[in-house]
Amino acid sequence: MTENGVFGRILAHGGRTDPYPLYAELRTTPVTPLEDGSYVVSTYREIVALLHDPRVSSDRRNLPETFAGRETGVAGRSPAFIALDPPHHDRLRRLTMRHFGPPGTPGLVEGMRPELTAIVTGLIDALADRTRADIVETVAYPFPVTVICRLLGVPYEDEPRFHAWSTEIVETIGPGEDDMAERQRRRERAASALSEYLGGLADARRRAPGDDLISGLLTHDDAEGGMSVAEVVSTATLLLIAGHETTVNLIAGGMLTLLRHPEVLERLRRDPGLVIGTVEELLRYEPPVHFPATRVALDDITVGDVTIPRGAPIVLALAAGNRDPDHVRAPERFDPCREANEHLGFGGGVHYCFGAPLARLEAQIALGELARRLRGPRLVADPPPYRPSAALRGPRRLLVDFDGVNPAR
Repeated sequence: MTENGVFGRILAHGGRTDPYPLYAELRTTPVTPLEDGSYVVSTYREIVALLHDPRVSSDRRNLPETFAGRETGVAGRSPAFIALDPPHHDRLRRLTMRHFGPPGTPGLVEGMRPELTAIVTGLIDALADRTRADIVETVAYPFPVTVICRLLGVPYEDEPRFHAWSTEIVETIGPGEDDMAERQRRRERAASALSEYLGGLADARRRAPGDDLISGLLTHDDAEGGMSVAEVVSTATLLLIAGHETTVNLIAGGMLTLLRHPEVLERLRRDPGLVIGTVEELLRYEPPVHFPATRVALDDITVGDVTIPRGAPIVLALAAGNRDPDHVRAPERFDPCREANEHLGFGGGVHYCFGAPLARLEAQIALGELARRLRGPRLVADPPPYRPSAALRGPRRLLVDFDGVNPAR
């Protein structure tokens, strides 16, 4: 996708540092047609309506031939349920949720709190003899990746392998400024390698099930049937990538925002209960996902005074909608005490992020402990370097100087 307008500047890496003025410019036209036939929707009310509209498909196989080369997934493999529509989406999501949350395992996430706190405590303890650290490298990345490895039953020693594949997939997903065909080839290679790895892991769990999520997905069977091995692999791929990539951005972007607002950081240090509102405001103000995967219009859809034609790709600019002044008062102000904070940080509709409870808890624990334990933290460079992806935006590194580390509780 190559665009010379506002959206093109958002996609260009120069827009990664602060895309929000560009989002404000984009919102002056709630629906923006692009040169390639796509439509970008940037205002809150219109985004929410489309997230709940059954005429909007998440299955990119519904794209017409003219768009056959873009974002169509990886040939020959079962798509993850995030890229499916009801009823196929609903069946796979329901089977996954039996092992991840209510109603099947309602206390799973909250029951992980002591373990999550212990992981973060260990990571921050490791900084005790230092006065400078990259928060991404030392906390924001290793924390959620440790958690998702334990949940899925992925050996942590394999982390460097799937980290490389996951990063490649994430950085080639969604609208981008570089060559679409080359991005597709890179994604194909990484997705093939990751699927082969998880397929081998699934075979091993099928022969000798454990108490992990992959084993549960493989062995569960009820009146509506279970998952095929291909469906387990696609679901595990989704959980592995979504289960840590987005949370890394939430924690890293959250710490960056707190360091830019030292008065809020100090309040959070004094009042740990403020972390709940802080994380909700971060999901609005600095969300980890700026654009979800491209959607497809299954029929002509009129939004305002624009008709999106059947078959057209639709890009939902969630981060722009989160700061829509027609939805939220003083949207450019970071306010952890904001009331009725309805945001698009986890999307919406049938594809609302089912990992939201875990991501919230991880961010609350990580940011709460960093605020409490780092003495005198301050940014080394502002802005920090950002990851290449415009869709999943977050700092690549976050160097912080500090005067020491307070003891754990």
